[in-house]
Amino acid sequence: MLQCWRHVPRAGTQWTSRAGGDRGFLETARTSRVTKGTERLFGSSRVYQAQPVKREARTGSSWLRYSGRLWEKRFPVCVSQNRLLTSSSSSPSDPVEIHKRKLALWFSHLPNEEKQFGGLFSPDSMHVEPLILEGAPGEHVNPLTGWESPGSVRRSLAVGELFDPDPGWDPEQGQNVVLYGAVGTGKSTVVRKLVLDWCSGSTLAQFELVVPLSCEDLSLQGRPTSLQALVGRLYRHLHHSAHLQGDGRGVLFIFNGMEKMRLNFSIAATELCSNPEEPLHPGGIAVNLLRKYLLPEASILVTTRPSALDKIPSKYVDRYAEICGFTNIDQQRAYFTSRLLQQAEGQSGRDARELLEMLYLNLQRKSQIAAACFLPSYCWLTCATLHFLHFTDARAPIRTLTGIYTSFLRLNFGGEILEAARGPNQQSISLMHYVAKTMGKLAYEGITCKRTSFTKEEVMEKIGKGDDSDEELRQLAIFRTDVLGFFLARCVQSSPAGGMGEILYVFTVPAMQEYLAALYVVLGEKKTVLEKLGKGASEVIGQASDDLTTLLNALSKFLPLRVFAAFNLLKMFPRLYSRISGHGSGKIGKTMASEMFKMEDQFNEDVLDQVEQSVLGVQGPTPLERQEQESFELFPIFMGGLLSHGNRVLLDQLGISIRTTAVVQITSTLKRHLLQNSQKKMPPEELMDFLFFLYEFQNQRFTAEVLGSLSALNLSRVRMTPLKCFVLAAGLACTPPRHVLKSLDLSSCSLTPESLDTLRPVLLRCRTVNLQCNNLGPEACDHLRSLLIDSACAVQSLHLCDNPLSESSACSLAQALSESRCLRHLSLMNTGLGDGGARELASRLGGNQGLEEINMAYNSIGDNVALQLIDACRANPTLNTIHLYLNELSESGKHSLHSRGLGCSERGRVKVLASITQGDELSEDWELILNNIRSHATSWNRERIRDNLQRFLQELKGARQQSRCLGKKLSFWRVQRQVAEEIRKLEKGTSS
Repeated sequence: MLQCWRHVPRAGTQWTSRAGGDRGFLETARTSRVTKGTERLFGSSRVYQAQPVKREARTGSSWLRYSGRLWEKRFPVCVSQNRLLTSSSSSPSDPVEIHKRKLALWFSHLPNEEKQFGGLFSPDSMHVEPLILEGAPGEHVNPLTGWESPGSVRRSLAVGELFDPDPGWDPEQGQNVVLYGAVGTGKSTVVRKLVLDWCSGSTLAQFELVVPLSCEDLSLQGRPTSLQALVGRLYRHLHHSAHLQGDGRGVLFIFNGMEKMRLNFSIAATELCSNPEEPLHPGGIAVNLLRKYLLPEASILVTTRPSALDKIPSKYVDRYAEICGFTNIDQQRAYFTSRLLQQAEGQSGRDARELLEMLYLNLQRKSQIAAACFLPSYCWLTCATLHFLHFTDARAPIRTLTGIYTSFLRLNFGGEILEAARGPNQQSISLMHYVAKTMGKLAYEGITCKRTSFTKEEVMEKIGKGDDSDEELRQLAIFRTDVLGFFLARCVQSSPAGGMGEILYVFTVPAMQEYLAALYVVLGEKKTVLEKLGKGASEVIGQASDDLTTLLNALSKFLPLRVFAAFNLLKMFPRLYSRISGHGSGKIGKTMASEMFKMEDQFNEDVLDQVEQSVLGVQGPTPLERQEQESFELFPIFMGGLLSHGNRVLLDQLGISIRTTAVVQITSTLKRHLLQNSQKKMPPEELMDFLFFLYEFQNQRFTAEVLGSLSALNLSRVRMTPLKCFVLAAGLACTPPRHVLKSLDLSSCSLTPESLDTLRPVLLRCRTVNLQCNNLGPEACDHLRSLLIDSACAVQSLHLCDNPLSESSACSLAQALSESRCLRHLSLMNTGLGDGGARELASRLGGNQGLEEINMAYNSIGDNVALQLIDACRANPTLNTIHLYLNELSESGKHSLHSRGLGCSERGRVKVLASITQGDELSEDWELILNNIRSHATSWNRERIRDNLQRFLQELKGARQQSRCLGKKLSFWRVQRQVAEEIRKLEKGTSS
């Protein structure tokens, strides 16, 4: 699945990484010197670039001791295998033992993408063996007609059983085994594990020597070379090995990726050769090894795709074995467990176990994710997505969702071409570019029509359309056999009669449809007929004008000026087309903006929650608006992510280039439309999607200009996971320090103390912060104290209603009040402070120099402590209002509070809101009190609220009876009706 053992440095060189390359182990060990024997094992040198360095006197066992110390220091998880090899070695200078140590080092290397899982794992701990079935290639089933269900027809094999002898095999002759499978089934991972197990001595003990060879590298070598020289150049310590000098008994050659080589078994094309020292082309060496004419005692393992099986005649193959991926959920669960639970401790470990159980339940439902995880590659993508959504750590490198999908495709298709060019004038076609043109078009048309499923005829029409030549038809056949099943999965639509309905095809994971559609649009493949004709004409005319320039220069003395004018017009056409194409790039930006603000997608869950639900499943019934029509909200976000510099570098490694000029044109148009739409009030879920889009875009200047126009952010009721908190903080960090938000609403967002720590840079730059209904406990008060006493804090109003702060948090709050100079309004309604917490706050209120209003309602405060609060408020020079309603106050206590608040001088007066009435008068703030109760009633204790409202009702009745003014009686009666209505609503809600 993962092409992770592809690059080994040349002798006397150190590696430097090109922009965006996969550095992994080579990055951390870039200062180490490597002997000539550790040439490249697998893959090409596209990603890495070697630079000469000064050689050191480290050869033989001394180099191994040095490299072993380096590896143990930086990669302790992979040292166990090497220690086994060292302990079992009888001679440290034995070439085979040296070979084992070096293979173990390089094959244990994991790609850079594995770092996102919180550490480096050993291949042993992560490997789950896929199902391998013994069978001839004729039993392979095309993905469009359905995969063969594994049953008793074909025997399953373990990796170590691939070379077990069958009756009738000649023990004096080596065995040729072909291991085949489509993209993503895990061929490379299985071979890597096989090599590591041979190095540790746990399998393939019948082979004294294993020589892995990359067919990609072999296909790039143009000069003839002998087998002995070829192996000696790749593995210097095996240059004079006796195993390669005429007797190949006990030797296993591994040819990985045979589809990348052009083999010709014709005697006229590839001559017979039995001498390991005779120079041949690499293809000739492979053919003679498979013919058993060269080293007939040696065994050979070939890995290839189904489309290339006919390159090796069946008479030269002793066994075919097909990798079928993970065919049951136990294999899938084992894979997820090794990824998600390893190195997970404490709370993160408990969260990982809960995620694993939810994922397992979703797999048992036989949902679409279960069909996707048939391929080990998609198991990796599922783990990477879950880790991205749930284990975001601001202290670790954060990836983008677009980057995960782009890296996923690079791991599976990096550097892949559809088929090598046959002639000098033919250009090879990038496989991913072909995918973007064909599968991307199907995905985009599905999004346009709000469809996620397609018939077989629709799939074949979109993929095979426009392929007329033999070369194109051959490429199409290869694509259908090897790649199509990677992107599309079969699903059976139930018929109204209850039987099996029509067979439809869906994208393996829903987000892949949106990613490929975004790639199709960003690449500019969505063109009108005029644009297509204009591009072709521009290329032809541009080439013609260049060819005629030299001729015109020679004939300039003989031709009239009118002819030159005609040719100048000819040369202007390409410039005109460049302007038309620039206009097309602008249309891409307009498409992105319009998709971001579609009215039909409003009021849905935010896109990150939708991604999570697609992996873990939906608990309970699906929302009605999601059932009526499909919502493709990831589509515009992926378009923005594909324009970021990091993803464009990865796409370039896939053979897909997005020009910087096109990005500038798209960005310019996009900015104009986003600035217009961002001024509109967006629902909280849409605002979260908008922030996530800016994060995926990864353009700081662009984000600063767009967010700089916003003065308020309302994210109420959005489930703020650690990832969403990081996205919000990263977006606001792009704006200049002078940019201050007027308000930030984070009520009912499931915040945690860790979330407050992540959001600290954002909270410091907000004047009004609403954190009510977030289940913030005493631990959160330490973060809030640190926030409020910060000299850069701009918070003037802080709402902490309906959070279980309790009495234990009063000390931190009191310290924050005594030291804060910016806070003006503080709401602590229904925070469980009690008498102890209120008394602690009262002791510190006098030292505050800026607070004007404090809300202590619904906190079980008694008469005595309430009077202490009033006295503390009067001692404060700025505090003028305190809310104390819905507390444990007696009627006499309310009168005392009112009279104590009035004071004996104008300077010490404090407005006390303790009840709807003040004596025989109606409180002038009765509407404020009632509205506060009404807005929080759904989250409060209904029995207690009803008792307090009944008390207000009795006070209103008594005041109305005592009053002799008809106008006052009417006012009391009007308020009494509203309170009674609130009581009826509470009783109705309790009964329902």
